Amino acid sequence: MLGVVTTYHQRIAREKRALILAAATELFLELGYDRTSLARIAERSGVSRATLFKQFPTKAALFDAMVTESWSAAAEEAPPPPGDITGGLTTIGRRYAELLSRAQMTDLFRIVIAELPRFPELANAQFSQGKLPYFESVRDYLLSEQDAGTIRVDDADLAATQFLGMISNYVFWPALLVPGWEVSAERAAQVVDEAVRTTAARYSTTS
Repeated sequence: MLGVVTTYHQRIAREKRALILAAATELFLELGYDRTSLARIAERSGVSRATLFKQFPTKAALFDAMVTESWSAAAEEAPPPPGDITGGLTTIGRRYAELLSRAQMTDLFRIVIAELPRFPELANAQFSQGKLPYFESVRDYLLSEQDAGTIRVDDADLAATQFLGMISNYVFWPALLVPGWEVSAERAAQVVDEAVRTTAARYSTTS
């Protein structure tokens, strides 16, 4: 019975956390980071102030959680095993395109860009806790492929940047900046496939 009760409370806590993060995102976009108070977020989310303050004592802690939530799915996925550079990059590329297509990722970047002049710490959090760890995971995958003998890269940082950039420059950045820009699942898959071919052709030891 104790386990059932504990599971119930954990589920309720997760649901309230999701409500808080959704409300915070809406208000940061509507009013700006500076004009949004934790009290207003509690009211919008429908949870008590005590509940919100218990989970997020500051707005900075709340924003950090937004970053973590946005990138969490990617962080939880294991990298492909080395030995097949085309298959591995395809897996990574499709995961990345799917990650960038999520509304919460677009919202997060819009908040950071809007608040950058006054709150550069938001950009620092987004980069150090979200984008950088993801980038490093792709770089490390390329290094593992090099160790396996499937590719040869002199600059793994540059190679990872090139690969991810080919995807994000079509799938993500126009959607962030151009109203109504949409990329179909079929087109996103094509973009990923071309990025894989380009990268493999450049770095593969068998091409």
